[in-house]
Amino acid sequence: MSLQERVDPHLLKGALAILKTLHDQGHEAYFAGGAVRDLLLEKSISEIDIATSASPQEIEQLFPKTIPVGKQFGVIVVVQDTNNYEVTTFRKEADYVDGRHPTRVSFTDARHDVERRDFTVNALFLNPFTEEVIDYLNGREDLERKLIRTVGPPQSRFQEDKLRLLRALRFACQLDFEIERQTYQQVKEHASQLTEVSWERIRDEVLKILTGPDPSRGLKLMSDSGILEVILPEIAAMRGVQQPPQFHPEGDVFVHTCLMFELSQERSETLALEILLHDVGKPPTFTVKERIRFDGHADLGAKMAEEICRRLRISNQQIEEVVDVVKDHLRFIH
Repeated sequence: MSLQERVDPHLLKGALAILKTLHDQGHEAYFAGGAVRDLLLEKSISEIDIATSASPQEIEQLFPKTIPVGKQFGVIVVVQDTNNYEVTTFRKEADYVDGRHPTRVSFTDARHDVERRDFTVNALFLNPFTEEVIDYLNGREDLERKLIRTVGPPQSRFQEDKLRLLRALRFACQLDFEIERQTYQQVKEHASQLTEVSWERIRDEVLKILTGPDPSRGLKLMSDSGILEVILPEIAAMRGVQQPPQFHPEGDVFVHTCLMFELSQERSETLALEILLHDVGKPPTFTVKERIRFDGHADLGAKMAEEICRRLRISNQQIEEVVDVVKDHLRFIH
């Protein structure tokens, strides 16, 4: 593992300075979560989170510039030069009442801290000075097996935080991993509960899937798991809607949309939404005359696209751009 090769020097310098300050004051402190996972996978990282035995008050006293973004949950942002670092006190969580956030937090040690985390591959700590990886839950083994598995019983983890249902799919696509069988079964069983989470959070995960390395697989996983029917039923309705084979030999509208993602390269959020929604008007306009037809699907699709984007809390500017492209997408033929 070479930190210098995979981390921006400025980002790494600030993180190491924070850890050294915490260590010098007798506190445990490690790189945590996704940064450790990606370093072990030899991926570049763009942010570093830190977990520590220091309390929020001690963190604030040790560093001149801090932001108490979630002090009641043990989260303090430490500002080093122009970089922000989330520094979180080892904690246990309890009494999840809104499907997302705990109402009770108590501070603990590193071993118990990892037990509150979502997936084993995200439950890793790293001491960058010694390059020692602290792995209480066989996260490294799951990295080697390319497996997304919940920390502990999947039913409990998903009951605590319903957004994890979608995050399991996102990590599978982002990392090109499989989802462990019992974990995926519980995703299916709890899919209907995802809307207990705010649409802003759902939007963020969906956009990460659609702009990530394998959005086609993400759509298929969302469909197979039942999540698509819950959050984007208009997209789920594309499945099985046949198209005229002389123009679309690839298959139904859903297959066509997945193929569009496979053929696209780097996608902005706006372009990803345009690809997702460009044929959303086809299922309700399906008719068979001299051939299969979707008369008026672009105009209807533009109206549906606006409704979907507003549901997902997309910005007004993005909505305008998406609606315009959906309405006029047939012009590309000419």
